[in-house]
Amino acid sequence: QVQLVQSGGGLVQVGDTLILSCKASGFSLDYYAIGWFRQAPGKEREGISCSSSKDGSTYYVDSVKGRFTISRDHAKNTVYLQMKDLKPEDTAVYFCAAEEEKNPLCPVIVTHHIDIDYWGVGTLVTVSS
Repeated sequence: QVQLVQSGGGLVQVGDTLILSCKASGFSLDYYAIGWFRQAPGKEREGISCSSSKDGSTYYVDSVKGRFTISRDHAKNTVYLQMKDLKPEDTAVYFCAAEEEKNPLCPVIVTHHIDIDYWGVGTLVTVSS
């Protein structure tokens, strides 16, 4: 079955670190750009980070730059989002998404509205103060 399986969300305290995982099943992430998005309560979904399989580029929205790190484990066909120094405003449902790349798609995958091949179902991150 072709899908993205997410894990790693939960309830944490301000300043904590959390790692989200996004594992591909049925296809190889080696040919896909990966984007991480989040949607906070009452707000629109925003793209926060991405990684290109084509040129290795990464991107972070200003609000997470320096705190979040995207990485790939090719052997596990998994992409991670490490989130450090979490803040209450990071509370949201986090989604990963994958789009096949012919040309590099980071940061386009998160900065523009494009058709995306696969979405994870989302995982809730709650940062408590």
